[in-house]
Amino acid sequence: MNFYKKILNKLEADQNVYLLTVVANIGSSPGRQGFKMFVSEDGFISGSIGGGIMEYQFVEKVKKDLKADKLEILFKRQIHQGKSKDSSGMICSGEQTVVLHPLTSNDKNTIIHIIDCLENNRKGFLALSNNRFNFKEKELETKFSFTKKTNEDWLYKEQLNYKEKVYVIGAGHVGLAISKLLKSLNFNIILFDNRMNLNTYNANDFVIKKQVINYENIVDVVEQNTYVIIMTTKFISDKLILSKLINSNKKFKYLGVLGSESKINTMFEMMLSEGFYKMDLEHVYAPIGIPIKSQTPEEIAVSIAAQVIKVNNSEL
Repeated sequence: MNFYKKILNKLEADQNVYLLTVVANIGSSPGRQGFKMFVSEDGFISGSIGGGIMEYQFVEKVKKDLKADKLEILFKRQIHQGKSKDSSGMICSGEQTVVLHPLTSNDKNTIIHIIDCLENNRKGFLALSNNRFNFKEKELETKFSFTKKTNEDWLYKEQLNYKEKVYVIGAGHVGLAISKLLKSLNFNIILFDNRMNLNTYNANDFVIKKQVINYENIVDVVEQNTYVIIMTTKFISDKLILSKLINSNKKFKYLGVLGSESKINTMFEMMLSEGFYKMDLEHVYAPIGIPIKSQTPEEIAVSIAAQVIKVNNSEL
C-alpha cells in the first residue's frame, strides 16, 4: 500500500512516473513475477525488479524517457545468462519479462482506487496490457495471470490484497505461535480445534476465522489449494485428519504434521498397512518444519513458517 501511496504523491505533484513490473519469470531469475518498482521524474526510486546491472539500465532508460517526455509502454524480455539481443548483462540463470508502464495524472484515480481497496481489505486485480493500466474490484482464481501472443499483444493480471490461506488444526501453544508469525508474513489463518473453552484458542486473535469442529468433518471445512498444518494433541486425531484429507483427493499446496520422527514413522506404517500409498505419504511434510533443533513453541513456529515460505516461494 505504501508503494502505491508514493506513486500517488508523485502524480499529485504533477510528476510522471514509470512503473516497472516483472510480468513473468523462468528459473532462478532474481526478479520474480509481481516484483515492482517505480521511477519518478525527480529521480525517486522505490521497489525492485531484481537488482543488478539490469535494474540499473532500466532505471537510467526511464529517467531519460521521463526527462524527454517520451512516454511509451515497453515490453522487455531479459535473459540472465549468455549473449543475445535480450541479454540482461547479468550472469545468473533464468529469465524474466519486464513491462515499463508510464503513469500520468490520468492514472491518478486508478491509483486512488487501488489504495482505497488495500486500506479497506477489499480485493481487486491490476491489469496491464500494451494499451492499458486498469484496476477492477474482482477476485481472480490465481494470484497472477499472464498471456502473450506477441510483444504487442499480451495481458498481465495480478490479484492485489491476495493472501494464501493456512489452516492450523490444533489450537495449542504452537498453534498460537504459528498463527501469530504467519499473520505477520501476510498469510490468512483459519484455526480449528475440537476442544471447548481452551485458553490458547480464546487468546488467538491472529486468525481470520476460528471454529470448534468435529475432526470427522475436516474435509468439509478445509479448501483445496491451501496450506494445512496438523498439530492436534493426540496421535489418533492427527492420523484421522491426515487420512481423511488424503482420501478426499483434494490437492493441497502444503500438508504437514507436527510430531517426532518416531511418531511420524509409526503413523505412516499404520497408514500403509491400511492401504494408503507410499507416494501419497511422500508428499506430506512430516516431521513438519525446517530442522533447526527447535524447542519452544516460538522456535517450532519459526521452523514451520520457514518451510511454508519455501514452498510458497517455489509456487511463484
